[in-house]
Amino acid sequence: MTAPAPPRRLKAGDVVWLTREASPQFVTPLRVRVIREIPERYTYDGWTWFEGYQLDGKGGAVAKRELFVFRQGVRWLDTPPAPARAVRRPLSRTPARVG
Repeated sequence: MTAPAPPRRLKAGDVVWLTREASPQFVTPLRVRVIREIPERYTYDGWTWFEGYQLDGKGGAVAKRELFVFRQGVRWLDTPPAPARAVRRPLSRTPARVG
């Protein structure tokens, strides 16, 4: 019988889905883009702290969060959503007056 593979490490740019499997605090699931894991914070075995941006339905960041999660409960999303982009409107140009 083989031992289960160790859980993946969180790295910048990962998009993860957090539910009650990751922590009891996530009654409402969250989608988060990872900024960094915080290894200098002492935690219980199998748990970790990380910083990330909470994402809305379109993939835009709505809040910066520091989260404490059970590593085996974190679910990675295969295709991270593209960040929301601002819509650029063309400038209206008028002739310049000289004189």
